[in-house]
Amino acid sequence: MTAGLAEKDAPTIEALRARVTQMQGRPSAQPVRTHPALSGLLQLQTGGSYVAGSASLATLLLAGPSSDGAWCGVVGAPELGPEAAAATGVELSRTIWVPAPGEAWLEATAALVDVLGVVLVRPPAATGGGGAGPWAADVSRLAARLRQRGSVLVVWGDWPRCDARLSMHDVEWTGLGAGHGHLRAREATVEVARGVGRTVSARLAWDADGAVRQVEQPPAVLPPVVLRSVG
Repeated sequence: MTAGLAEKDAPTIEALRARVTQMQGRPSAQPVRTHPALSGLLQLQTGGSYVAGSASLATLLLAGPSSDGAWCGVVGAPELGPEAAAATGVELSRTIWVPAPGEAWLEATAALVDVLGVVLVRPPAATGGGGAGPWAADVSRLAARLRQRGSVLVVWGDWPRCDARLSMHDVEWTGLGAGHGHLRAREATVEVARGVGRTVSARLAWDADGAVRQVEQPPAVLPPVVLRSVG
């Protein structure tokens, strides 16, 4: 009987929780469109911050919301190519670029968070320019603003606190022959780590046209079982 009541009342309880959270000034997180290549690895949420270990991963995180109509911003990443971003799925006509904010990079990021759905930032410390990373108080204030505005923060580089960290390894390129050809496509294993939780991974392929997809892994081959008679 108790289980039946709990199941019946679940929608009402969730609605009450959402209402209380809203009254307390902390809007509940909502799912944000995530690139299909990250299916099973990550689900973006409003108010969240996500760290990407490379330009390719940062662009991939931006591409999902952008293709769904979100306005995006890019702060402090002049080497992030618009053409490559567009090929991945970023809509350039709805993207604001601030390539060289200087020491005001954090202020520029906070200002864009107020008005855009997703903001990608590369802190100066990640570029080798000698800039100082964000202070704990600044990070806390920006996190609160993300929750209030319902925005998403993507950090290309290091960040003190985040909802998930994405990295890639075992990169393999194709297109080169014996002294000829050009690098065209690649595969890499992408790992997503959430705090102290379990790390999940998948093999992703970046095709020559910029499309990104998951690669099916062959099933593991178990060694044959050898039966021996006894006696």
